[in-house]
Amino acid sequence: MLNVKKIPSHIGWYLAGFADGEGSFMVVFRPRKDYKLPWKISACFNVSNRDRVILSLFKRYLKCGTLRQRKDGIYYYEINNLNAIKENLIPFFEKFKFLSSRKKRDFSIFKKIVKLMLENRHLSKQGIIQIMNLRNKLNEDRTKRKYSDKEILQKLKREGILRGHTPGTTQV
Repeated sequence: MLNVKKIPSHIGWYLAGFADGEGSFMVVFRPRKDYKLPWKISACFNVSNRDRVILSLFKRYLKCGTLRQRKDGIYYYEINNLNAIKENLIPFFEKFKFLSSRKKRDFSIFKKIVKLMLENRHLSKQGIIQIMNLRNKLNEDRTKRKYSDKEILQKLKREGILRGHTPGTTQV
C-alpha cells in the first residue's frame, strides 16, 4: 500500500491539481470470449499531456501504473489494476483532495464502482447493472463510449445472463 505520508506535500498537491484539470476516472467494458461473462469490466484512471516529465511524477509517486506515448506524440499515464487503484490511487486522492466539485463527485462515484468490483459484484447481473448506472453518472459530459449500455445489455441477454431484462433500461 502506498504510504502517502512519504509524498512531499508540494508534489502531492501539484499532482492532484493537475489531475483535477486533466485526469479522468473511467469504467470500460471490453468484449471477451475467454471470460465467463461476455464483458471484462475495468476501472481506470488516466491523465495525458505532451510533457512526459509531469506524467512520470505520477508514476514515481503513486508507485504504479503505466506511462506510454501515443502516435500523435501525447503521453498518457494510466492505472487499470484494481489492487493498485485500491492501495495507491484512492489513498493518494483521499489525502490530496480535488478542489473542483465535479472531480470530487467523479472520484466518489469511481470509489463506489471500485468497491463493487472488489466485492466481485461486477460478476453478477445486479452488479453489472449497478456499475452501468454509476458509470452513466461518471464523466456525465462524455458523449461517446465505445459500447453503449444497450449493446452491453443485448450481449448479456444473448448469453442468457439477463433473462427478461429490456435493453435500454438500466434501472435496477
